[in-house]
Amino acid sequence: MREKHAPKLSQKAYESFTYHLSVRALRAGQLISQRELVSLTGLPLGAIRELIPRLEAEGLIRTIPQRGMSIAEVDPKLVKDAFEFRLFLEIQAVNYFTKHASDNLVGQLLNETKDIIALCELEGGSDMTSSSSSLIADAQAVDWKLHEQIIKTLNNKIIIDAYRVNSIKIRLIKLEQTSLTQANVISTMNEHLDIIHAVQMRDQAAAEREIVKHIENARFRALSN
Repeated sequence: MREKHAPKLSQKAYESFTYHLSVRALRAGQLISQRELVSLTGLPLGAIRELIPRLEAEGLIRTIPQRGMSIAEVDPKLVKDAFEFRLFLEIQAVNYFTKHASDNLVGQLLNETKDIIALCELEGGSDMTSSSSSLIADAQAVDWKLHEQIIKTLNNKIIIDAYRVNSIKIRLIKLEQTSLTQANVISTMNEHLDIIHAVQMRDQAAAEREIVKHIENARFRALSN
């Protein structure tokens, strides 16, 4: 019975670990022990021990003898590698997405993007403040949704899983290296509009050009902080 439920606990541990990364309860470069992960996740030590090889294989942690585990550090090499990997995948994926995505899905993505821009413009010209945290979260969700939908349309589990792991690293980079302001939310959403409009026109060359520009701009923002 224990063996039957172990994979489920290990998956829960993985989801808890990545969640705590996303809310900055775990930080890039932080040293942490197995016992501390037990306390943080509320899951048994066995599940944490099963989790560690997966996190090491995905490059999210590294074990330091006699010291514990170190969360992946955000450095220029990680930024370069993560964005380069994202670029290679999304160039191919957006071509497929442009050809195969349903009009309904594209229309939904377009409306969600326009809604975020409209809400940001209502905030005025200043930077986002703590009172705008809900809007920032909504904007980030819309941002990731477009890219995830582009990848999911491929219907290839190997690619989807690889992209998911890289996305965790991208989010870690964003948490450590960038601050979201009203100005870059609107500019990012406008870049999304350019991608979506190209998809609506079923113009694969334009969609590829716009997604390259968008990802390169994101990489530049990460490296310039």
